Amino acid sequence: MRKLVWIAWWLTLVVVPLGAYVRLSDAGLGCPDWPGCYGHLSVPAAAHELDHAASRFPDQPLDAGKAWKEMIHRYAAGLLGLTILALTVAGWRRARRAGLPPPALETTLAAVLVLQALLGMWTVTLLLKPAVVTLHLIGGMSTLALLTVLLARERGLAPVRLAARARWGVGLVLVAVVGQVLLGGWVSSNYAALACGVQFPACRGEWLPDGMLFRDSFHVWRALGETASGALLSSDHLTAIHWLHRAGAGVVTLSLGLLLVRLWPQHRLRRHLLALGVLLLTQLLLGMANVLLQLPLPLAVAHNAVGAWLLAGVVLLGWRVWQSAAQTVSDPSAAWSPSCVNRY
Repeated sequence: MRKLVWIAWWLTLVVVPLGAYVRLSDAGLGCPDWPGCYGHLSVPAAAHELDHAASRFPDQPLDAGKAWKEMIHRYAAGLLGLTILALTVAGWRRARRAGLPPPALETTLAAVLVLQALLGMWTVTLLLKPAVVTLHLIGGMSTLALLTVLLARERGLAPVRLAARARWGVGLVLVAVVGQVLLGGWVSSNYAALACGVQFPACRGEWLPDGMLFRDSFHVWRALGETASGALLSSDHLTAIHWLHRAGAGVVTLSLGLLLVRLWPQHRLRRHLLALGVLLLTQLLLGMANVLLQLPLPLAVAHNAVGAWLLAGVVLLGWRVWQSAAQTVSDPSAAWSPSCVNRY
């Protein structure tokens, strides 16, 4: 079980940035159908396969480079899906042998996997609707968060007792990071990464640009590049999307920075806190570099990858402090130990 969780966790850290690479390299529709590519399980190459693809999708000529990017992502996601199914079955079997109820985490993970497969299909069939693309990213990050908790549980990582105020601070930081991931997905799915121009920290020459249009920019169900009424999104719409993501970065930086200072006296958490601080600084530098260097693909993908690591780190911190609180409520006299975590 531990090996399966470990493999799935690392695969997720590959699949999530790989999906960002596909999207940022404009290969999200490299294959116009799903789960295959132009009616095949791999990118068509033989003459008869190319003829069949041209007849079936006459308005979408094959670009082999983009199609292979999309299919490699699908293969990796498929491998991740099989691994998650295997660990879910293993978790259910272990619970049945122990006479316990069905495991909630493994069952939730399997449900997220099914939803992710559907979102992957809808991403293609609904032609990259921003809401679907963003939800697909959130599904990938949710998979990573659940696997992080499973990995901590399987490795018997000991929780850390904190005061209630500090625990709630960790929870608020987690909410801020999740919100920032959502905003980042909305920026990416609307291709608004350079809406503020090549400027930082100013946006279009101002801290708070005039004329930003928020209402239509954040209307959930609309086509890519359009408002809900079908009009084209203007630069003022895209600026509003990008500016709010920058504001979210400020909230995350301030809240996480204060939390790191608040928890630094906890010696058992110092390595964890140091890692979070490094990830936060790296993410800020990557965000600035993406703007100032006009979104080079390697840096854009790295921004997504470090965001995934930062989310996993905050989730792990939350698990360590809230599990201790849960144990205290259920048994105030209990002392936490690795064996206690393994029993749980």
